[in-house]
Amino acid sequence: MRVEIWSDIACPWCYVGKARFEKALAGFPHREHVEVVHRSFELDPGRAKDDVQPVLGMLAKKYGMSEAQAQGAEDNVGAQAAAEGLAYRTRGRDTGGTFDMHRLLHHAKEQGRQAELLQALYQANFAEERSLFGDDERLVEIAVAVGLDADGVRGVLADPGAYADDVRADEREAAQLGATGVPFFVLDRKYGVSGAQPAEVFGRALAQAWGERSPLTLIDQGDADACGPDGCAVPQRG
Repeated sequence: MRVEIWSDIACPWCYVGKARFEKALAGFPHREHVEVVHRSFELDPGRAKDDVQPVLGMLAKKYGMSEAQAQGAEDNVGAQAAAEGLAYRTRGRDTGGTFDMHRLLHHAKEQGRQAELLQALYQANFAEERSLFGDDERLVEIAVAVGLDADGVRGVLADPGAYADDVRADEREAAQLGATGVPFFVLDRKYGVSGAQPAEVFGRALAQAWGERSPLTLIDQGDADACGPDGCAVPQRG
């Protein structure tokens, strides 16, 4: 069974929702047969990489609230993150464009390091003091720490077209599936779960999707040669 997760590194509920989903998956009896694929979604597509601003100011402007109200919203997310065992800085964070990060995540996927890089980017953004935005060498440092080659990462960052089509394809697909926000979870292209739901909701979704998988129907059950656990049938000479 495949679970696809659309998310953005700048999204605090994606950070929390990922932890809740992973808690549900850890308790799922068929977890070894679940493939998790991470997909790209930008909350602020087209934002320039050097357009970096404090989170509180961004929230106040975007939602028409005071900075005190914005701080209250951050405190609420921080409390929910803490309940999931996640570190979350509720003071002094900033935000910016995430397009380059998504491009790097597609690069990391080719190297078998996507999940590790995604978690490291979340950790850097929400828990660490040093800014994640507007500094290519910061991204290189994080990518190298999860096993990626520094020169390869710098090459991706230096080429604006590298993996850009992959990011845009993910975003188009999200729109086609009806996702208007993230996190957005799609189970076997049959069920969708929107938002940072409690682990119990993800657990029920996994169980339902697993239980309703269609059994494979064989079209031809003839005696054609094939390979199996005991090896390959070798035709005997007449």
